[in-house]
Amino acid sequence: MAFLGLGGKKTSVGLDIGSGLIKLAVVDRSSGEPELVNVTTTPVLADAIVEGEIMDPGIIAEAIRGVMASAGVKQKDVNIAVGGRDVIIKKISVDRMKESDALEVVRWEAQQYVPFDIEGVEVDYQVLDPDGDGLQMDVLLVAAKRELVENKISLLADAGLNAAAVDVDSFALHNAFALNHPDAMEGVAGLINIGNEITNVSFVIDGVPLLTRDLNFGTRKVREDLQRDRALSAEDAEAMVLNPEAAADLENYVISRGEEIAVGVERAAAFLQSAAPDAGEMQRVFVSGGGSRIPGLVAAAGTRMNITPELVNPVQRLKVRDNVFDNVEVDDVAPVMLLAVGLALRT
Repeated sequence: MAFLGLGGKKTSVGLDIGSGLIKLAVVDRSSGEPELVNVTTTPVLADAIVEGEIMDPGIIAEAIRGVMASAGVKQKDVNIAVGGRDVIIKKISVDRMKESDALEVVRWEAQQYVPFDIEGVEVDYQVLDPDGDGLQMDVLLVAAKRELVENKISLLADAGLNAAAVDVDSFALHNAFALNHPDAMEGVAGLINIGNEITNVSFVIDGVPLLTRDLNFGTRKVREDLQRDRALSAEDAEAMVLNPEAAADLENYVISRGEEIAVGVERAAAFLQSAAPDAGEMQRVFVSGGGSRIPGLVAAAGTRMNITPELVNPVQRLKVRDNVFDNVEVDDVAPVMLLAVGLALRT
């Protein structure tokens, strides 16, 4: 599913423009099987992106050009994602019809669920039961403010790139998640991606991402806690939250912040139960993103939820070219690459 898709290329580039890091992944399909052939990251200047809003497009465009050059990628078409409160995802039912005829009906239905002017919205959909024979069919509706999509495309243009596909972040995360963890495609699973400023929570029901929520929490809050309480520089706070030997020093911070994540997940799960009572309870929780590397944070969230979270590995089942991780530790990079890999996997 995407708002814009060109497709057809044997090599796909996924570009995850985060507020802490820009992540790039390249997947090659020339052999028939997707193969990860490149991963590269570059840091983003502090406050260049705040709460998902790009404050200085020039700085971000320059960073994008830098990560493309570092990766040695000359391809101009890349896959990107949008997300946040201006993106709506909803499972709806409509009269069964040919999938090609459904767009106008879905767009009309979208007006009931989209809290902003439908004329300024990009709408896409996916039929969940295309082979069904009932009178109605289930459709996954996604809508995003057109301005949100256009701003991302404009940013790419400033960097000299084109949008091959504009996806939704929760769907792109699901792409990589489903490939690497097919055993989680039955029942209800929670997928938590802890980023620098935002934590994305998705619930996957029998392999379909049906509910997504963004929590106003990211690894930045833990670093700011340390800077405030211990008078640390930003660099020292960053080093501390990534140091496994600092677990004891971080304990009080990660317990409170882990509970914050857990409360957000529990509230979203309660909403899921009210919206889809037949779905059943959440059986497993998976965690990715930079926050999964902070010692003790994932365990603290799991204690509150009374469930043991599992770490997502975006290359667990994905074929990887031999030299991809020659210059970086796979365990350090893999947790932050789920979205970029999911975008690169998109055809």
